[in-house]
Amino acid sequence: MPSVAPALPSCGEAGLPGGAGGPGLPEDVAAVRQVLQAGDEPTVVVAHSYGGVVTAEAAAGIGPVRHLLLISSYLPEVGQSLSDFGDGGLAPFLDLDPDAGTFGVRPELLVDTFLQDCDPDVQARAGDHLARQSVRVTGQPVAAAAWQQLPSTYHVCAQDRGTPPRLQREFARRAGSVVELDAGHHPFLSQPAAVRDLLLSL
Repeated sequence: MPSVAPALPSCGEAGLPGGAGGPGLPEDVAAVRQVLQAGDEPTVVVAHSYGGVVTAEAAAGIGPVRHLLLISSYLPEVGQSLSDFGDGGLAPFLDLDPDAGTFGVRPELLVDTFLQDCDPDVQARAGDHLARQSVRVTGQPVAAAAWQQLPSTYHVCAQDRGTPPRLQREFARRAGSVVELDAGHHPFLSQPAAVRDLLLSL
């Protein structure tokens, strides 16, 4: 089964700078929609964490998309943004650079927050993949909610220390079906077989 992981411009993955004047949610949505529109095979879109915000708009109205799998994802209604799901303060594991207009995960808190259930070799290499993201994405609302029109499965990660399980379960009520796994924020790294089997069952 072929898969594609679109680069998100807000994270600098597309070779464009993030920051106050750099790419934000609209550019991320456009990048994902471009990939989804390029094919005509039945497609399952897998969204993780912030990816749920992107997917809410990016997968809307794309004919080949037949299912959404949301893993520890934010799941917004139309008009909601990432900032609507916080408590008004900066999470302790994040570092904000207001001058650059970016935020990122504090390296010293990466493993304990997001990878506590992963193998040591995964934990050791994780810091190499950290990227800073444009702060613009936190306040930009989505213009569509694809999960309202498409079959969806929400994967709750019960040991997640990044996206609270309480919040995940609230989002999961919006999905068509719910699967809960005793895993941290990245179950595709800590329990890849379980995620694979779930994906193949859709």
